Amino acid sequence: MTEPLTIWTYDWVPGGQSGPRGYVRDLRLRWACEEAGLDYDVRSVSFHHRGAEHFARQPFGQVPFLEDGDIDVFESGACLLYLARKSETLMPRDPKGEAETLEWTIAALNSIEMVTVPWWFIGLSKVADNPLEGWVLQRLTHLEAVLAEREWLAAGRFTVADLLMADVLRVPKVKAAGEFPALRAYVERICARPAFKRAHDGQMAHFAQADPQS
Repeated sequence: MTEPLTIWTYDWVPGGQSGPRGYVRDLRLRWACEEAGLDYDVRSVSFHHRGAEHFARQPFGQVPFLEDGDIDVFESGACLLYLARKSETLMPRDPKGEAETLEWTIAALNSIEMVTVPWWFIGLSKVADNPLEGWVLQRLTHLEAVLAEREWLAAGRFTVADLLMADVLRVPKVKAAGEFPALRAYVERICARPAFKRAHDGQMAHFAQADPQS
């Protein structure tokens, strides 16, 4: 019998409107496993005290990272592609479908998330003019044109590329940026999948059980 995968995340993160709870990227791995029917356990590293063992597995002291027997993988994008190799649900096996899935998975990380994350961080400082605003809106405009003409990003069906792109786009500030109806409909459609709800609920419960008792 195959041993369950192990997804590592923090033991706790802040909640509330400004906290990252519900958006920590172990959710991406949980979601992928839920979609593919892969057995997994969740284990924790300390949010407040990141020790040598943590840095040995994730050299930047972040989460998630993934264990599969004697194989360790860090970075959520790399973990998702590793999981996609385990299940045709996440990535088709024909060369064209696989190539489309790979290019859109990387696009979610490099062309969208690489722009939206620093834009979001700059916005936290309440600057009058965010210097990345135009860049973000340009990227989202290009993506809107794509999503206005197709239901899925790759291979004519749901893949890990949709999972990752929707997770990048569902961040409230990103989702609210500009007037992009196709983009918002896409996020709502992908995040309505039962596997997303199970993954999201699982993460919220994981962090809630470590909340200080009042």
